[in-house]
Amino acid sequence: MNIIKFKTSLKCGGCINAIRPHLNKIDGIQSWDVDLDSPNKTLSVNTEAPSTEDLQNTIIIAFKKAGYSAELIK
Repeated sequence: MNIIKFKTSLKCGGCINAIRPHLNKIDGIQSWDVDLDSPNKTLSVNTEAPSTEDLQNTIIIAFKKAGYSAELIK
């Protein structure tokens, strides 16, 4: 299993609810969680995908469509 982490612009549970339908419809995501207590409001995505580059871009685009931002943490 691969874990991909993103710094996000999410601020509260309402923000998470706004992004939830976008993330839930992305193929390749097994589960995801946002840590609102971290300074980066970190999104952790669990995936079985062998290559995560396309998935990373899809997640960033989904955030933009929902009015938020996500940046890959390396």
